Amino acid sequence: MLKHLHIQNYALISHLDIDFGAGFSVLTGETGAGKSIILGALALVLGARADSKAITDGEDKCIIEAEFDNYIIRRELYANGKSRSFVDDSVVTLQELKALSNQLIDIHSQHANLLIENADFQLEVLDAIAQNETLLADYHAQYEKCEAAKAKWLHLQQLAKQNQQDADYIQYRFNLLDEACLEKEELEQLEAEHYQLTHAEDIRNALQLTVEALNGEQHSAIDALRMCRLEQAAPELAERIESTRIELQDIAQEAERMINNIEMDPQRLQWVEERISTLNDLLHKFSAQTIEELIAIRDELAQQVLRADSIEFDVEQAMNTYLAEQSCLLQKAKVLTESRTAVIPQICERLVEGLTRLGIGHAKVEIDITKSKECMPSGQDEVQLLFAANLNQSLRNVSEVASGGEISRLMLCIKALIASTKGLPTIIFDEIDTGVSGDIATQMASIMRDMAQHRQIIAITHLPQIAALGENHYKVYKADTDTRTETHISRLNTEERITEIASMLSGKNPSAEAIANAKQLLCCH
Repeated sequence: MLKHLHIQNYALISHLDIDFGAGFSVLTGETGAGKSIILGALALVLGARADSKAITDGEDKCIIEAEFDNYIIRRELYANGKSRSFVDDSVVTLQELKALSNQLIDIHSQHANLLIENADFQLEVLDAIAQNETLLADYHAQYEKCEAAKAKWLHLQQLAKQNQQDADYIQYRFNLLDEACLEKEELEQLEAEHYQLTHAEDIRNALQLTVEALNGEQHSAIDALRMCRLEQAAPELAERIESTRIELQDIAQEAERMINNIEMDPQRLQWVEERISTLNDLLHKFSAQTIEELIAIRDELAQQVLRADSIEFDVEQAMNTYLAEQSCLLQKAKVLTESRTAVIPQICERLVEGLTRLGIGHAKVEIDITKSKECMPSGQDEVQLLFAANLNQSLRNVSEVASGGEISRLMLCIKALIASTKGLPTIIFDEIDTGVSGDIATQMASIMRDMAQHRQIIAITHLPQIAALGENHYKVYKADTDTRTETHISRLNTEERITEIASMLSGKNPSAEAIANAKQLLCCH
């Protein structure tokens, strides 16, 4: 249950702290006093979309904190649009916050009555009464598996169709690369060889000059180094000279070997040039930069060739898998349908009882389930709530025949029915009494008070009949300071309740008759 609400710097609220009691509580106040602001702040702390415009003008951030029996939830909204959420001072994601909030409280907003016309909501009511949480989770998991299997099957079908169209072209491209016998780094090696073949004479001459300079018959560097005799005068320098002489001797020998290996081979040069041209043509044709990329393309084409050969088998296997998953899904959908169908008589009977209590003595309610051709995320059922309020009136879709007041009463009956099966500790009704008055309002309050025997009910209302039945009465009002107007909330004592209810009956400065009437309303309850 909601025990305490703290609001700081939210809209017209600079600072607000209010304790909430158990049972049935009512919030009243003039239109525009700020009831919606308080409700908006509560929705924000429960995970609603944040809007930095809600921060009080001139402030950097707002803080809303809600204390429940087992949790303290806090939401901080900053002027830059960012927000943070906390549960018991631990940071949580917005998704985690919403998941927790859904277990703690249900806010029935002024516009929620329109949900009664929504087929998805009607289906949710059936599932809530039937307590289908486990069945729905099981079905949805199978639905995801079935959709994944179907997607794979359709993808393979498309791939098979495309492969059939592209098979010859894929094979042709693969053959081009496969017959080329590609090797990594081949192009770099060929280009180096091509340089040697085209510059063989120049390379030979350069190497010959190198040999002559290092180890020729006249004035060679190696002979000059042999003439150095520094072993006694500078032994370290002599050692370095000897090391250099040995290295130069090795270089000269290597140069002589290279000279012997250099050949003028026109046929080899022609082959190298043709091979380089072939590889460059392939690089251009396949939009590749390196031979390694060509090899990767060749390997992928090889896989496509293999897939083209086995794709029909894969398509058949995927189809069989999908059909098996679909069969399992249909069975789970059938179980869901049976569970929903089983609770329909109970729901209709309870709704008619509630509507009769609320002054619709000839109410008729039916819930029609039809099976759709396709499985949907919530099953295979399409639901329609049929309603008639008067004798000799045929049952029709509730959105076509129900008035605003009838929808309000029907929604309250539905909420009461759901509350009896779902363990939500707190429900807030924001003007669910729209379109009703008099004794009907009293009966609506009585139903909410009955609901409050097992949970916390908070009703925002403009009707004195409902306000009088509250076990706890809170008034929302505005007050001016020197610089601004602020929204406040206070819990009323008995005398204050009399004045507030009298004002609801006759306006500001209530008459003695209105005060007497207010006392009578409170006394009767």
